Amino acid sequence: MGRKVGIEVSIAISEAVKLANADVVAAYPITPQTHIVEHLAELVASGELDAEYIPVESEHSAMSACLGAAATGARAFTATAGQGLELMHEVLYVASSMQLPVVMVVANRALSAPINVWGDHSDMMAVRDTGWVQIVVENGQEAVDNVLCAFCIGEDKRVLLPVMVHIDGFHLTHVVEPIVLPDQADVDDFIPPNEYPLPLDPARPVTMGSFGPPVIYPEIKKRQDVVLRESKEVILENWQRFGEAFGRYYHPVEQYRAEGAKTLLMTMGSTSETAMDAVDRMRDQGMSVGLLKLRLWRPFPFEELLQAVRDADLLVVVDRAISFGGPAGPFCSEVKAALYNQDKKPKVMGFVAGLGGRDIPVGGFEAMVHRGMEIAEKGGGEILETYGVRE
Repeated sequence: MGRKVGIEVSIAISEAVKLANADVVAAYPITPQTHIVEHLAELVASGELDAEYIPVESEHSAMSACLGAAATGARAFTATAGQGLELMHEVLYVASSMQLPVVMVVANRALSAPINVWGDHSDMMAVRDTGWVQIVVENGQEAVDNVLCAFCIGEDKRVLLPVMVHIDGFHLTHVVEPIVLPDQADVDDFIPPNEYPLPLDPARPVTMGSFGPPVIYPEIKKRQDVVLRESKEVILENWQRFGEAFGRYYHPVEQYRAEGAKTLLMTMGSTSETAMDAVDRMRDQGMSVGLLKLRLWRPFPFEELLQAVRDADLLVVVDRAISFGGPAGPFCSEVKAALYNQDKKPKVMGFVAGLGGRDIPVGGFEAMVHRGMEIAEKGGGEILETYGVRE
């Protein structure tokens, strides 16, 4: 079923792409994802991965090359971070609207200015409406597993959408962890061949991404939204298949000591593991506190969220991105919108923390929970605060 090794998470992701037998890798180096494409270059150069490696002059070109490759029916992969993701922003919409199943790992990074190469979720939130499936992981094993799942999800003929796997820059990318790398034969059994239904072929010309006047544009966008929402069924199927094959199961909203808890902390990404320690400490103090971890960012898991918060009185949502001038952080805003029409719902308290890679210690999560409980007990309304900012 695989071998456990101590390996840098970025290198492990490259090994997962090799196990998936990617056909084309288009790459431009940018901190903190560079190690992913560097190692893929080594794998291609050594012959360990039989793929075309395309070094390009920008992230915009990297995604454009992936689109061309995917349109021919090739299995395409790239990776980027922060400003690089923003440079390819224009092309992201083309990938999803043309239903080209590119897989991309995003090493989440803060956005300029000032220049910051450390990790937060600003870049992920900036692309949430580009029409991609978006999966968030909290450690290296989850990154490897979900890269493999991403190829199955995106290439499924019921989906045919690009997939982002989000990992936190530096907190994961440059960390060495014990990771199980699956056997090649098992991965070959898990990932079916890529059979893109309308590949570009000079013998059978087709038009892709042609002009869309107002008379048809709304219907095209509506269909695109329907496909993305319905992709959740395929995502769940593949997570179930993966669990049956490899023993590790994934869910849209995952819980830690949350059953029956009256106060819930909600996070996504690598800080979730620190938040688990905070929950353990608060539990030891007799507090009824649990943790929710969001795994699936798009399509948003409405049903799973409603089920997870059904018994809670207070939900403390921690954003690692700021929505300038908005009512809350982008993560918290989505959660509040999902709960809006519910008769019984917890009070939602939003906190922004960890911007630009600043650490959120165990005590930080405890402080945010206590602050949320303090406001709620005094009968205060929903809040938005930034944790740990020096006044």
